[in-house]
Amino acid sequence: MWSSEHLDLDAYLAHLGYEGDRTPTLETLRALQRAHVLTVRWDTLDSFLYRQVRLDVPSVQDKLIRRSRGGYCYEHVVLFAAALEKLGFRFTAVSGRVQLGADSANPRPATHAMLIVDLDGTRWLNDIGFGDGPLEPVELVDGGRSQADPWPYLLHWQDITHGSPGWAVHHRRDDSKGPEGWVVRQVFTETPQYPVDYAVGNHFVATHDRSPFVTRPYIQRRGTDRYDTLDALVWTTERPGRDRVTETVGPHEVPKLLDDVFGIRTDPEEASLLVSRLRELDSVRPRPEPTPR
Repeated sequence: MWSSEHLDLDAYLAHLGYEGDRTPTLETLRALQRAHVLTVRWDTLDSFLYRQVRLDVPSVQDKLIRRSRGGYCYEHVVLFAAALEKLGFRFTAVSGRVQLGADSANPRPATHAMLIVDLDGTRWLNDIGFGDGPLEPVELVDGGRSQADPWPYLLHWQDITHGSPGWAVHHRRDDSKGPEGWVVRQVFTETPQYPVDYAVGNHFVATHDRSPFVTRPYIQRRGTDRYDTLDALVWTTERPGRDRVTETVGPHEVPKLLDDVFGIRTDPEEASLLVSRLRELDSVRPRPEPTPR
């Protein structure tokens, strides 16, 4: 179903630096999720520059593996699903609604892709496509937690969209305002999704005028003790127990910043197009006050 016959599994695992066991066990899943989140890059550049993102496995592996570019959740999940399928894992794809900054009375579309992996009757949420995601699977039970790094994640079964029951993924940051620092990041149900469903959601995210990925570039890089984002021209760095640091950069600085900080290299033609589009965007956007680094 997930076109694993088109995946070069050896190339994917080599890109992750994974040399471990290939049997479909929890230990393998944990190691693969950690390696994927820390290694495979995350960006929305194709939506911002071209309004086109392909989800076929050959295109995704060429972009994310061979060219070491970044992608967003649909691309990450299509790649990871093909790898899991080829390794013999059993899983269901699902879609979630991102809640951060959303008005619960006016929900966002369900355009975040995730997997639920079934291992010996225990189910695990695999969220490798958020960019800022857990480094290990989270058991799909009320109160399931991931504490593999300084930023923990928590699952609750609760009322979600318009009071309907479902799962809510909570995360905790040093500046989170929720109870005990927890804030709802996304909500989802267990309705199975298929490649064609992701193609429909991807079309909206990559092309629609109201998609935030079309209106400005967003880049993320997740480390074990550092999290960097570039939102248009605003570069933010978070570290556990330290104040968030924010800086506004110039359009001409972005290609080098992508290479140095985010591990994303653009070719000269693409870098020139990116700088040009950012200059257009910068001319109509207010600039926030910077925080000294």
